[in-house]
Amino acid sequence: MELPNTPTSLIFGVNGERFELSHVDPSTTLLQFLRTRTRGCGACVVLLSRYDPVLEQVEDFTASSCLTLLCSIHGCSITTSEGIGNSKEGFHPIHERFAGFHATQCGFCTPGMCVSLLGTLVNAEKTDRAEPPDGFSKVTVSEAEKAIAGNLCRCTGYRPIADVCKSFAADVDMEDLGFNSFWKKGENRDLKVSRLPRYDRNQLSSTFPTFLKEIKQDVFLASEKHSWHRPISLTELQSLLKSNNSNGTRIKIVVSNTGMGYYKDKEDYDKYIDLRGISELSKIRKVRTGIEIGAAVTISKAIEVLREDIRGDFLSDYVMILEKIADHMSKVASGFIRNTASVGGNLIMAQRNNFPSDIAVILLAVDAMVHIMTGTQFEWLTLEEFLERPALGLESVLLSIKIPSLELNQSESSEPRSRFLFETYRASPRPLGNALPYLNASFMVKVSPCKDSGGTLIYTCRLSFGVYGSKHAIRAKKVEELFAGKLLSASVLYDAVNLITATIVSQDDNPFVKSGAAQQASGEAVFVDDIPSPSNCLHGAYIYSAKPLARVRSIKLTPELQLDGVRDIISSKDIPNGGENIGSKTIFGTEPLFAEEKARCVGDRLAFVVADTQKVADMAANSAVVDYDTENLEPPILSVEDAVERSSFFEVPPFLDPEHVGDISKGMAEAEHKILSAEMKLGSQYYFYMETQTALAVPDEDNCITVYSSSQCPESVHSTIARCLGIPENNVRVITRRVGGGFGGKALKSIPIATSCALAAHKLQRPVRMYLSRKTDMIMAGGRHPMKITYSVGFRNDGKITALELQILINAGIYVDVSAIYPHNLVFALKKYNWGALAFDIKVCRTNHPSRSAMRGPGEVQGSFIAEAILENVAATLSMGVDSVRSINLHTHKSLQFFYENSSGEPYEYTLPSIWSKIAVSSNYEQRTKMVKEFNRINSWKKRGISRVPVVIQVTLRPTPGKVSIFSDGSVVVEVGGIEIGQGLWTKVKQMAAYGLSAVQCEGTEGIFDKVRVVQSDTVSMIQGGFTAGSTTSEASCEAVRLSCNILVERLKPLKEKLQEEMGSINWETLILQAYMRAVNLSASSLYTPGNDGYLNYGAAVSEVEIDLLNGETRFLQTDIIYDCGQSLNPAVDLGQIEGAFVQGLGFFMLEEYETNLDGLVLQDGTWNYKIPTVDTIPMQFNVQVLNSGHHQHRVLSSKASGEPPLVLAASIHCATRAAVKEARKQLLSWSNQDGADSAFQLGVPATMPVVKELCGLDIVQTYLKWKMTNK
Repeated sequence: MELPNTPTSLIFGVNGERFELSHVDPSTTLLQFLRTRTRGCGACVVLLSRYDPVLEQVEDFTASSCLTLLCSIHGCSITTSEGIGNSKEGFHPIHERFAGFHATQCGFCTPGMCVSLLGTLVNAEKTDRAEPPDGFSKVTVSEAEKAIAGNLCRCTGYRPIADVCKSFAADVDMEDLGFNSFWKKGENRDLKVSRLPRYDRNQLSSTFPTFLKEIKQDVFLASEKHSWHRPISLTELQSLLKSNNSNGTRIKIVVSNTGMGYYKDKEDYDKYIDLRGISELSKIRKVRTGIEIGAAVTISKAIEVLREDIRGDFLSDYVMILEKIADHMSKVASGFIRNTASVGGNLIMAQRNNFPSDIAVILLAVDAMVHIMTGTQFEWLTLEEFLERPALGLESVLLSIKIPSLELNQSESSEPRSRFLFETYRASPRPLGNALPYLNASFMVKVSPCKDSGGTLIYTCRLSFGVYGSKHAIRAKKVEELFAGKLLSASVLYDAVNLITATIVSQDDNPFVKSGAAQQASGEAVFVDDIPSPSNCLHGAYIYSAKPLARVRSIKLTPELQLDGVRDIISSKDIPNGGENIGSKTIFGTEPLFAEEKARCVGDRLAFVVADTQKVADMAANSAVVDYDTENLEPPILSVEDAVERSSFFEVPPFLDPEHVGDISKGMAEAEHKILSAEMKLGSQYYFYMETQTALAVPDEDNCITVYSSSQCPESVHSTIARCLGIPENNVRVITRRVGGGFGGKALKSIPIATSCALAAHKLQRPVRMYLSRKTDMIMAGGRHPMKITYSVGFRNDGKITALELQILINAGIYVDVSAIYPHNLVFALKKYNWGALAFDIKVCRTNHPSRSAMRGPGEVQGSFIAEAILENVAATLSMGVDSVRSINLHTHKSLQFFYENSSGEPYEYTLPSIWSKIAVSSNYEQRTKMVKEFNRINSWKKRGISRVPVVIQVTLRPTPGKVSIFSDGSVVVEVGGIEIGQGLWTKVKQMAAYGLSAVQCEGTEGIFDKVRVVQSDTVSMIQGGFTAGSTTSEASCEAVRLSCNILVERLKPLKEKLQEEMGSINWETLILQAYMRAVNLSASSLYTPGNDGYLNYGAAVSEVEIDLLNGETRFLQTDIIYDCGQSLNPAVDLGQIEGAFVQGLGFFMLEEYETNLDGLVLQDGTWNYKIPTVDTIPMQFNVQVLNSGHHQHRVLSSKASGEPPLVLAASIHCATRAAVKEARKQLLSWSNQDGADSAFQLGVPATMPVVKELCGLDIVQTYLKWKMTNK
C-alpha cells in the first residue's frame, strides 16, 4: 500500500556523491550496495550522518554496513574510510598514523578500524570539554581505546591499533605509545607531537550534503516482489499491519535490522516496515512516575540520556540506578551496533526468539513496564508478563518501555531512612561487551540499618538472572521471599545461594612503514571480492552435507528458486571428459571436489548452486532438500577412540616419521618418581581470517581460464584446476594480489573454492564468483587438529626428567590434507626440554569430520603445550615450583645437539639460556612472584598467577622463486612466489630489492626503495611459487630477490664503470637508460633452493593473570616477551608478527571453543558464539623485546622467522591461569577444613570462564558461608 504523497525514491549520499534509486530490493544491505556500486568500501563499518531539521544539527554515528538495510539510510550521508582520505587526494592523519604505528597487516579489517576511530573523534568534538592542545582531539585515552572495542582483527594483536587511537587523545602519555616510524628513541614530547601526521579538528569530516537536508523522511519503495514502508504515525502503522495481516504476506518490522546479525537464517520477507518515522517511538520522556523510552530509541541514545540528561530530575537513588543501567547497556554488543540497534528490538527478540538479552535482565530487576499495541488496542504490561507471554504475533508492536521511579515511604520519621541498592553483573569473555554473557544478573534491594542489631534489614528485593541457553530473563521469586524482612547474615546468604542454584539452570564465544599500509587503511587495497564483477557474472554457493556419513539419494531446490535466478547445480557429474573430481592435492593424497555416492562428513561438498546473485545462490543452497540414506552403513567415526577401535588411520611417510631419542627403558629405570598413563586432551581452533574463502573465475579464449583466488598456494590452485577441467596447465592462470588473513586456512582449503568456480565457469562459459558465508566457512574449515595425549614420565627428586613416553591420537578428519606432517612437528616442538630419553607412538586418525588442515604453528603449538603440561604435573607431584622444574630441564648446548641433531647450530647461536635470564630481569619476575603470593594471601575472591615459559621451534625454508625487472626510467618491479597475507612479505621484499640493487654503487641508489613496486602473484609469469607457510616465506622470497639483484648488478657494473670513465659521475636513472639503449638484459629471475637443514628459534614469555573466583573471568594483566629474530629484516613487521601470533595463541588457550556435537555438526558457527580476542582481552601491559642475536652465515642476512613461534608463548597465559586456579582450590580446601593443596587437576584448553569457574568451585560461595558460620 503506497500512501499519498509519499516519496518513492531512495536518496542518500556516499562520500559526498548523490545517489537516487527508484527500484530497490528492501533486503539489500548497505554493504552490498557499496561493493557493487562504488568500487568497494573495503570494510564493514561506515560513518552514518543524519540531519535533524528540528534541532538543525547533524547526528554522526558509526554503523555496521552488513547489517544496515539500504532502504533505511534514506536521507543519510555515508562516509567510508576512502571518503576521508585516499591515495589520490591525500591520506587522512588516521590513515597515516595506522601506517606509521605499523597497525596494519593483512589490511582487511583496517578501514573499519579507521572509521570506528573517526566516529569517536567526530563525536568527541561535539562535547563541551576544554579545547585540547593543537594536533589533538577532545577524546580521552579511555574513549580512544574503546573506539575499536567492537572491531575484530586476527593479525596484529591490537596493541599498535590501540596506540593509533590513543595518539589522538590530549591526555595521552607519549611514552606509552609503542614502536613507530615517526620519532626516534629519546626525543622529547613536543618533538614527538610535531612528528605525528598533523590532525586538524576543523577538517575532521566532510560537510553534510545540502541536497539531503530537504528530503522528506517517509518513503515507499518497491521492487518486483518486495516493498519498504516507512509510516510516520501509529495510525499509518495500524493500516499497514491490518492490510497485510490477512493475506499471508511475510512482514518484517525493523528499526535498524541488527537482529539479522544473530538470526542469520531467517526467511526472506515480502514487506519491510521501518518504525523510525514514527516520532513517538523515537523519543525518551521524563515524567514524575519515571522514564519512558520509545521502542525505536537506539541503545546508544538511551545510554546517553540515562547518564547525562536526568541529573537533578529524580531522587539520588534513582539516578544511581539509571546510571548503572546505562553502564550495563554500554556492554551490550559493540558501539557501532548500539548506535543503530533499538532498545525495543532487543526486548522483542528476547520475547519472540528467546534471545539472551542483557537489557531484559537489568530492566526486570527495576520492575520495568512495556506498552504494547495490538491492532487498535493498547495495554501496559510488566516486563515479566511480557516475557512470559507466548511469542507475540506480527500484529503486536512494542511501543515503549518505562523505568518506574522509586518510592521511599517512611512510616515514622524516627525510623532509619531506607534506601535502595542496585547492582548489575555480567560474566562475559569480553569485558567491554560484543559477546553474549555466560551469565548476567541484576539485583535491586530496599534496605535500612537496624538500630537494635546494628545489621542491615532487607525490606524487599528483586533479583533477576539471565543464563546463556535458558528461555529468557527470569526473577528468582523464592529467593526474594526468603530475603524479605530478614537481617542480612551469612546463614541467610547461604540459604539464598542454595536456592538460587536450584532455580537458575542453563539448558545447554627504524623500521620501514609496511608497503601499502595507507592504502589498506583508506580501503583502497583491492581484495578478491573487491574486484568488480565482469559482465554476465554468476555467483555460487555450496550445498553441503548435514550428515557425517550417508548416501545422497537426491538434491532438490524449491520450485520458486529454480525459476528465480538459479542457473545450474554443479556436481561431480559435471566434471568434463578427461578431468578429475579433485578438490585439492598434496604428496600425501587428494580430496575430491564433490562427494559422489556418499557424504563422508558434515560439510562435505555435495553440489554447487550457480545463480544470478550471491543472495539467490545462498538462499537456494540453504533451502535445498537433501534426501539421505544411512541404511546398512556403519556408524560414523567421530572420535579418536572410535578410530582406534576400527583401526582408521592415515599413513605417515617414513621421512616424516621422527626418531626416538635415547633409551626409554634406561631413563625410566633411573627415575625416582613416575607418573604413569596420565591423559590430556586438546581442542580445535578456527582460523577466523577476516576475509572468508573467495574466488572469481573468468573463462577466456582457446579453452583457457583466469582465476582470482585468495590463496596461500596459487601454484596448487593452478595445477588442481587444470586436472579437474582436463586441460593443460598452460591454459590456466591464477592471480593472487593479497589475502585477507590466512594462518594456513587459505592453503589447501582455498583450492576447492577456486576449482568450483572454475568448473562452473568452464561449463557455463560465464564468469563465476563465490564468497563463503562465515557459517559455511566455519562448518567446512576443519581448523586446528584436536588430539588426545597419554603419557608416562620419570623424574628425580630435584625435578630433572629422565624419560618421557607418549601415545598421541590426532583427529585428522576425513581426508589427509597435510596431517602427515603432524607427528614430525609435534615431536620437534616437544624436544624444547631435555627429557633424557623420549619415545612416542603417534597415530593420525581418520574420522568423519571435515579434514583438518595446517593452522599457524601446526603441531608445534600442541607439542610445546604438552611439554608444559607435563612439567606442571611433575612440579605438582613434587610440590615444587614449576619454574624451577622448567629451569632444570632446559637444554645445554650438548643436549640440544642430541635432540636437534641437524639444526642446533653453534654454541653462540643457542640464545635461550641468555633469554631465560634476561626476561627474569626485564619482567621483574622474582619480585612479582612475591607480590602475587601476597595478593593471594589477602584476597579471597580474586587470585593471581604468574608463569615463565620458553619456546624452541625448528623451521625449514623451501625453494622460492623471485624475479626483478628494471624499466627504462629506473623504476623496478619485483615478483615473488610468496603471497602477501599480512605478514609484511612485500615490505621485506621491497627492502631487499633496494638493498640488492644499491650494490651498483652509483648516485641515486639510496632512493631506490621508493622506486620499487612488488606486484601480485601470477602463476603464468612466476611458476614454482609453492606454499606461503611455515613462517619462512618472507626470508626465502627475499633471498630469491637478492640473488636476482646480484645478477642484475653483475650485468650493470661493467657498463657503470665504462660510463664513469666517459662521463665522470653517473646516477641511477642515466645508468638504466644507457643499459636499455645498449640492450643489457634488465630482468633476472632466480629460484632460491635452501639446504635440508633448518634452524631453531628461541624466545621466552612471562605472563601474569588474575581470575575472579565468582564467575571464572580471567584478566590478562601483563605479558613480557623476548624473542630472538636474528638480525631482523624489518623490526616493525617482526614486532607485529610476534604480538599478533601471541594474541592468536591466547585465543586458542583461553577463549576460542570450536566444537562439534554428537552428529559432527560444528556448534560455534558465527561471530555470536565463536569469540576471538578483542582489544579488551589482550594483556593490559604488553612488552615485547626483539633480540637481535647477530650474524649467521646459513640464514638469509642472518634473519629469523617470527610468524609462528611466538604463538607458542601464549601458553604462559594458560600456565599462569593454572597457578591462579591452584591457589583458589587451595583456599577452597581450607574453607572445607581439608589440609593440603589439590594440585592434581587439569585445566582444559581453552580455559574459558565456565572451565575456570568450575575448577574454582561451583559451590565456592556456599562453602565460604558455611565456613563463616562454623568459624565465627
